[in-house]
Amino acid sequence: MRTLRLVAAVACLAASAPLARAADVDLHAAKARVRAAVEAWAGPQDALAQALWERPELGYREHAGSALLQERLREAGFEVEAGVAGIPTAFVARAGRRGNGPVIALLAEMDALPGMSQQAVPVASPVPGQDAGHACGHNLFGAAAVGAARAIAGWLREGGHPGEVRVYGTPAEEGGSGKVFMVRAGLFDDVDVVLHWHPADANSAAQSTSLANISGKFRFHGVAAHAAISPERGRSALDGVEALNHMANLLREHVPEGTRIHYAVTDGGRAPNVVPARAEAYYYVRHHDAEVVRDVFARLHDAARGAALGTGTTVEFEPLGGVHGLLPNDTLGQVLDRALREVGGVHYDEDDLAFARALQPSLDVPRPVESALEVAPYRSDVRGLASTDVGDVSRVVPTAGLSTATWVPGTPAHSWQAVAASGTAIGRRGARNAAAALAMAAVELYLRPDLVQAARAEFVRARGDAGYRPLLQREVPPLDYRGPAAP
Repeated sequence: MRTLRLVAAVACLAASAPLARAADVDLHAAKARVRAAVEAWAGPQDALAQALWERPELGYREHAGSALLQERLREAGFEVEAGVAGIPTAFVARAGRRGNGPVIALLAEMDALPGMSQQAVPVASPVPGQDAGHACGHNLFGAAAVGAARAIAGWLREGGHPGEVRVYGTPAEEGGSGKVFMVRAGLFDDVDVVLHWHPADANSAAQSTSLANISGKFRFHGVAAHAAISPERGRSALDGVEALNHMANLLREHVPEGTRIHYAVTDGGRAPNVVPARAEAYYYVRHHDAEVVRDVFARLHDAARGAALGTGTTVEFEPLGGVHGLLPNDTLGQVLDRALREVGGVHYDEDDLAFARALQPSLDVPRPVESALEVAPYRSDVRGLASTDVGDVSRVVPTAGLSTATWVPGTPAHSWQAVAASGTAIGRRGARNAAAALAMAAVELYLRPDLVQAARAEFVRARGDAGYRPLLQREVPPLDYRGPAAP
C-alpha cells in the first residue's frame, strides 16, 4: 500500500511539474513584456518627470502637474475621473476589464516643498524667482507610477487578462493628508492591492512602519498698540505663541519615548514697533502609536489655552493634517523585492559620476557612489521615522512600497541635494527602475491570485478588529494650508 501511495505521489508530481514550469514561463514572459514596455516609454516618462520638476507646485495646487499625469494616462486608454474627494488636483484613472481579476492600484504623488528651490547642479543654487522645489522627488514618483501603469494596462489588454489597474493621483502628501480624504471618500474600498514607491538614495523593498502624525495651526489674537508710546494698551499675540512654544518645549520631557514635536512660527508680526495683534504657530506631533499622538496633541491644546490666558489673548486652532503609521505587508513586500532584484540597481554614466562626485562633499554622511548599484537586503520589520498619508491607505487595503536610488548615495530627503538630483538623469534612471519593478510585481500578483489572498489574510491579522478611524480632524481638504496662492 505504501508503494502504491509513493507511485501515485511521483505520478502526481510528474504531471504537475510541466504545469509549474508553464506557470513560471508565463510569469517570466509577463515580467519581460512589461519591463520592455517601461523601457520603450522611458523617453516620455523622463520628459514627464522633468516637466513636473521644472514647474514645482505646492500641495493642493498641483494643477499643471496633475493635468499632465492625467493626459499621459488618457493617451494610454485610461478612463480618468478628476477632482475626486473634493480635491481639484486629485484623480483616479482606470484601465483593464475587471472580470474576476484583482484591482491593483498605484499611487502617484506630485507635490513639491516650499523654500526648496534648487537648480540641477551639484552646488547649492536656488532657481531665481522660484521658491518651491521637489525635495522629496515627487516629480519622479508621479511620472514612474504613470509609466508602470501604462505598461500594466497594455499587458492586461493585449493578453486578455482579467483585472484592473488604477492610478490614484494623490495631492498634498507633504503635510496636507490628501490620501486621507480619498480614503474617507471610499475611493479605495474595492481595491485589492496598493503598490507604491518613493525616491531615495538606495534601492530597497524593505517594509517599514512610519510615524502617525497630527498637525495644525494655533492662531493667537491680541490687541495692537504702539510698542513704545503705549505698550500697556497692547496684548501681544506673539507673546501667546512664544508662551505656547515654551510650554511645548517643557512638555518634551514628559511624553512617551519616541514622541516628536515640531513647530514653525508662520506669523510673528510685521514690525517690531507694533504690538502684534495676530500670530500663528504651525505644529506637528508624531509617534508610532496613534493614541499617543492624540494624547500629546490634546496637551498642546491645553498649553495653548494657558498661553492665551496668561497673555491676555485668545487662541483658535485650525486642524490640518492627520495620518496613521504604515501597516507593513510582508507578502507584498517579498513580491516587490523579487521584482526589484530582477531590475537591479541604478547604473551611472560618466556624466552621472561627475555630478555625484561633485555633490558628495556637501553631504554630511556620503556613501560610495557604487552603492547605487546594490539592492539592500530585504526586511519586513524596519521601524521608520517619517510620516506619510500612505499610512491611511495601508489601514484599509493591503499596501507595500519600494524605493530606488534616485539621489546620490548619502543624500537626505528634503534637502537641496535631493532637489538637484531629482532634476537630473540620476533621478530619472532611478524612476525608470521603479516603474519596471512596480509593473513586474503587479503582473506577478495578477497571475498569482493566491498571493493576493495571502496579502489580504496578513492585512486582516495585522490590523485586527480595530478597523479604521482617521486621525484627521477636519471634514474638507485644507486647500490653502500652504498659505494664500501667489497672485
